Amino acid sequence: MNPLIWLTLVMSLSTSTIITMSSNHWLLAWIGLELNTLSILPMIIKMHHPRAAEATTKYFLIQATAATMILLAGITNTWQTGQWSISHMTPTPTLLTTTAIMLKLGAAPMHLWYPQALQGVTMNTALVISTWQKIAPLTLLYMTHHSLNHTILLTMGLTSALIGGWAGLNQTQTRMILAFSSIAHMGWLLTAMALAPSLTTLTMITYLSTTIATFMPTATITKTITDIGTTWTTSAPTLATMMITLMSLGGLPPLTGFMPKWLILKELTSTGLTPLATMILLASLPSLFFYVRLAYLTVLTTPPATTNTEYKWRFKLNQPTLTAPTIMAATLMLPLTATLYNTT
Repeated sequence: MNPLIWLTLVMSLSTSTIITMSSNHWLLAWIGLELNTLSILPMIIKMHHPRAAEATTKYFLIQATAATMILLAGITNTWQTGQWSISHMTPTPTLLTTTAIMLKLGAAPMHLWYPQALQGVTMNTALVISTWQKIAPLTLLYMTHHSLNHTILLTMGLTSALIGGWAGLNQTQTRMILAFSSIAHMGWLLTAMALAPSLTTLTMITYLSTTIATFMPTATITKTITDIGTTWTTSAPTLATMMITLMSLGGLPPLTGFMPKWLILKELTSTGLTPLATMILLASLPSLFFYVRLAYLTVLTTPPATTNTEYKWRFKLNQPTLTAPTIMAATLMLPLTATLYNTT
């Protein structure tokens, strides 16, 4: 792709998210979401492959439907309240907005498009869809937080955590596993949103850092689980640290990924929602199982026939510059829990 076109798309993608984040008017928020969708579509279809065209079509239809629902909610809210402000919401538009945002985030039960869309794109584009593209919808949830139905949020959070864990168990494609992992994390994020916005911010920061640290090393070395056992010749240190980031993504102590789950469970139990805390904790066990399986195949096993390729890690290290700091953030931030919780 022409570098100037690529720069235009990246700038448009960044600007659209900032427009939605800084808007207090329903039309402006809707324009930001539409611009965001239109900016990512050329990046998805760039491969000129039938799977990429399929993923682009699915992504466009889902995002356009969700944006239309948000526009309908904004118009209905204006009709009922007489103003376009996002902060003044009535129950019916709030329900429409929540449904549309769940569709955009790929949260259960509106999640079926998400793994299929990720499977048809490159790993770097999948990283953008899994991280940056979730910021604008979450901002709308923040802005309407005071009028949201917390029962619906907690129900969808538990459903996402359950489905993200169970559906990821029988997957062999790395991108499908990471897609269901993202759905499970959206469940924890929605649960945090129902409890406290500051806790949601901390959960989102942790999710972004661990997801980036997991996606970036796998972008060049693996597509399926069976590939992972043969990638030790590409970069042995990266492969070893990837196992640790996978464990952090699963939420194992003493890694960073344990921090948001720990705080969310603490908030749930302190508000008297112990059964929900128990259920969502049990729902994270299947997710942890397939993370452990990935980590086991990453480091602790060798394939039946070792590869005949050269030891490429001795001569060529083509990892992005941000890989090392993101891996450190995804693994070593648990001691900063009190500081981060009090400053977010």
